[in-house]
Amino acid sequence: MTDPISDFLTRIRNAVKANHKVVAAPASKIKEEIAKILLDQGYILAYKVDTDEKGHKSIKVALKYQAETKINAIKGLRRVSRPGLRRYASVAEMPRVLNGLGIAIVSTSKGVMTNKKALQENVGGEVMCYIY
Repeated sequence: MTDPISDFLTRIRNAVKANHKVVAAPASKIKEEIAKILLDQGYILAYKVDTDEKGHKSIKVALKYQAETKINAIKGLRRVSRPGLRRYASVAEMPRVLNGLGIAIVSTSKGVMTNKKALQENVGGEVMCYIY
C-alpha cells in the first residue's frame, strides 16, 4: 500500500455508502489525529484504538447517522494531497470547503488541524483531504 491515509479515507467512504455502523483500519498516529478531528467536528460518534494478539494496532471508527432519516453525517470525503502530487497551501491560499460548510484537514508544523484552526494559528501546510 503506497498511501495509507487514502486507504483509511476510502474505508470510511465505503462504509458510509454501505450504511455500516463501524469501520476498522490499521492504526497510525496521523489516522488517529484525523479521527480526532472528525470526532471534534461531529462527523463521527467515536473512535477507539485496539491492539490484537500479534501487537498490531487497529483503529475502529463509529459512524454517525441521523436518527429519523438514517442519513450519514459525512456527505463527501475527498483526498487532496497524494504521494504522487503533494498539495500545499499558505495561510493566504487556505481552501474553503463548500463555502465554509465543510472542513479541510491540514498537516502543519504545529500538528494536524482543520483549515479554520490553521487560519487562527496563522500557519499553512499540506492539505490532506476535504470533508463535507
